[in-house]
Amino acid sequence: MEINPGLSQRAREDYELVLQVQKGDEKAFAILLRRYKDSVYFMLCKMVNNQTDAEDLTIETFAKVFQNIDKYSPYYAFSTWLFRIASNHCIDFIRRKKEHTRIAGVSQDDRWEDGNHRYIQVETPDLNPEGLLINKQKANILRSIVKELKPKYSKLIELRYFEEHSYEEIAEIMNMPIGTVKAQLFRAKELLYNILRDKKQSI
Repeated sequence: MEINPGLSQRAREDYELVLQVQKGDEKAFAILLRRYKDSVYFMLCKMVNNQTDAEDLTIETFAKVFQNIDKYSPYYAFSTWLFRIASNHCIDFIRRKKEHTRIAGVSQDDRWEDGNHRYIQVETPDLNPEGLLINKQKANILRSIVKELKPKYSKLIELRYFEEHSYEEIAEIMNMPIGTVKAQLFRAKELLYNILRDKKQSI
């Protein structure tokens, strides 16, 4: 693959690391992670104005980078590609958050229960029945993969991302310090990404 002759020495060093990552070298990816995670975090923190969300988005950004590393082109600096992924992911997050807030404000008439779960009736013009089924199938696949983690990790993922509890709520439920919750969630997500990578699933 042709390299942009205008790339800086640092960008060329990054590209060499990317080539190693593409061959499965996790140490090379760890170097890129250490090199850019703080810069990505601070950029995201400015965008969402929330440290907790920025932490999650940073990890998710690097997961996307790892999963799509073969798509990187050295025509651009790796850092440019990385920050574009981070920015786009954050914009999607903000859009979803606004939509979630709008949904949370629906009237009681738009809610119903089946005895075990509460549902919200929302019109989704962009999703036909087939699209809704695919989304449900993806969620089921992800849940099955989460169950492959150790119980303490799968429980944390369930509480944080499926039940959408705050760190404080999880700390109370799990009877552990918030710092421990964050550290173990970080590790749980790393393990989950490894499983996703090994299975080569498109979630």
